[in-house]
Amino acid sequence: MTAAFSEDHEDQPINGDLDLAERQALRRVAGLSTELHDVTEVEYRALRLERVVLIGVWTEGTVRQAENSLRELALLAETAGSQVLEGLMQRRSTPDPATYVGSGKAAELSDIVIATGADTVICDGELTPGQLRQLEEIVKVKVIDRTALILDIFAQHARSREGKAQVELAQLSYLLPRLRGWGGNLSRQVGGRAAGGVGIGGRGPGETKIELDRRRIRTRMAKLRRQLAGMTTARDTKRAERRRRKVPSVAIAGYTNAGKSSLLNRLTGAGVLVEDALFATLDPTVRRAITPSGRGFTLTDTVGFVRHLPHQLVEAFRSTLEEVSDADLILHVVDGSEADPEAQIDAVREVLREIGADTVPELVVINKADAADPLAVAGLRRREPRSVVVSARTGAGVEELLTVIEQDLPGLEHTVQVLVPYDRGDVVARVHEQGEVVTQEHTAEGTAMHARVPVSLVAELEEYITTTA
Repeated sequence: MTAAFSEDHEDQPINGDLDLAERQALRRVAGLSTELHDVTEVEYRALRLERVVLIGVWTEGTVRQAENSLRELALLAETAGSQVLEGLMQRRSTPDPATYVGSGKAAELSDIVIATGADTVICDGELTPGQLRQLEEIVKVKVIDRTALILDIFAQHARSREGKAQVELAQLSYLLPRLRGWGGNLSRQVGGRAAGGVGIGGRGPGETKIELDRRRIRTRMAKLRRQLAGMTTARDTKRAERRRRKVPSVAIAGYTNAGKSSLLNRLTGAGVLVEDALFATLDPTVRRAITPSGRGFTLTDTVGFVRHLPHQLVEAFRSTLEEVSDADLILHVVDGSEADPEAQIDAVREVLREIGADTVPELVVINKADAADPLAVAGLRRREPRSVVVSARTGAGVEELLTVIEQDLPGLEHTVQVLVPYDRGDVVARVHEQGEVVTQEHTAEGTAMHARVPVSLVAELEEYITTTA
């Protein structure tokens, strides 16, 4: 079942054809089991948690990268409430088109499932409907893939009405092509009560049970899209109002559990839920923050990303993710204590490209500096020259981060002192509308204002300026 891998292979990526021994190996990944040894604890825990075996296919990169991916899958499974019994992976050039790990290894996986008493197999990849069905027939227990697992976690964590609708839409999009039945369910024709109580009008020309289920799913998806369109209007209105007032927008993006919410709390005192768990934040939070010189801007906490983030989720959460693509600056938060932060950075940027946010200016924030290896942090800074090292927990580096944010905020390049006559109220209104007023005082000669304004407004204010910078 297992095969010894020499240390020389651990950091070598796959090149060319694989050796027979390597292709036939089903390698155990150490340190993944969360099974308790106390018999009574296991018995009680089995009532509450699904007992799962993880399986992955290592197609590229090094052993360490492949094992990190499976360890992340274990964290996802535990976040969903599962008990990880075993973690296995097979080295192949490509996943088997029929059974994901190859028919022989699938049979071995079935033996492992029986030996461990598992009731679920989780695959580290997205399975086709055919792979899912055939692998389930071999192992004789429920099989889910990485996408279904992430969707389940999102469903558990969604709190707002919009978040729940987005997750349900993503789940239905994933389920629709994978809908299947057994025996007569595939071909049974329905009408009357089985057709939803609509009688002859809903029967159709021999509509089968599975066709009826598909139609109901499509109807529900259409309804959810209409609901989300209505919810998007309110978010767009607020965003347009901020743009009208020329309030700069900064979005916090990054890998899940990188410390984005902790950083938001440190910068704004928002009091957002902080939890050491994957995808603790699903609903975006917008708070006002202030730079060291007193300039205001909005800070938006967004949902975390992950490797191979399901396409269905990206589509369903598109209205939420627009907070990132419409921002003036992205704070890309990275967990400096993570084993492979470079891979996480690449995964986040892949999603940013997918939502059209790759053109927004980006500042990398290396978080958890208090727990990170200084050498690893130094390596990250060399890889990402535009970066700041902080600790959201201790507050170290936050002042430097605010200073850099202020330098990167667009517009309002000029600070002016103006004295506007009382008969030019239109000029005062324009300063309030297009700029940011720091102080305002009514004097005998007129309205004295200290404000930051865009370059386009400086010429209009020139005759009233007393000081400029």
